[in-house]
Amino acid sequence: MNDQLPELREPLPQGDRTPLIAGNWKMHLDHLQAIAFVQKLSWGLKDVRHDFGEVEVAVFPPFTDLRSVQTLLAADKLSLTLGAQDVSPHESGAFTGDVSAAMLGKLDVRYVLVGHSERRQGHQEGDDTVAAKTLAAHTAGMVPVICVGETAEDLETHGAAAIPLAQLAAAIAPLPADAEFVVAYEPVWAIGSGQAATPEQAEDVARALRESLRDLRGDDVATATRILYGGSVASQNVAGFLRQPNVDGALVGGASLKVDEFTRIVQFKKHVTSA
Repeated sequence: MNDQLPELREPLPQGDRTPLIAGNWKMHLDHLQAIAFVQKLSWGLKDVRHDFGEVEVAVFPPFTDLRSVQTLLAADKLSLTLGAQDVSPHESGAFTGDVSAAMLGKLDVRYVLVGHSERRQGHQEGDDTVAAKTLAAHTAGMVPVICVGETAEDLETHGAAAIPLAQLAAAIAPLPADAEFVVAYEPVWAIGSGQAATPEQAEDVARALRESLRDLRGDDVATATRILYGGSVASQNVAGFLRQPNVDGALVGGASLKVDEFTRIVQFKKHVTSA
């Protein structure tokens, strides 16, 4: 896993990056189920006295749930952050089925996933489309969460980090210098497999991504940008990932649909400090 990674340089300062734990619900839960889930999650986090200033928590429901979840968060003054799973690259027009960034912004969406492997593979979204969606989210005042990752074949053919680095460079190319974004490294071979990367593998690629940002955007952006790991994240392994100096959170799939499990994942700092 260490071949073709960038040479070690003087490390960047750790920075003041607030960890982000994001739950991608994918195509699960209707709007009524979403309301019940968010209520249970907020109660569970309240019971453990979760500090949202110490670890940010975001949920990414399907489009049909966003209004219901937004209303609940606002009415009950809940500290969860709202994210969307996708965005159209177009501002408006005859694009049946698309949802524009402006529409998402009106729903108080803070984060938007772009470039998820399920969109790249299932919907044939290439780097140009991902870059357009990244820019659309930023232009509407939201923070794109740029998903990058390699298949097992990519890893064998190109070596560690090559594909994620290329995907990241393409995605941020149209963004202005001061744009905020989050990077989510999701090795495609680990998503939904039950077989996560090792913490050391995740750290190797996260470090390579940060070094690439250093070259592309400078030390300040590289220091400030949060890099998440995603791919079979569970409460049993999340602490190992978050102990790594360049891993700043997790993009959680299936485990985010289980309230108790997701609550334990969010509380990863208890596991880190107790180890």
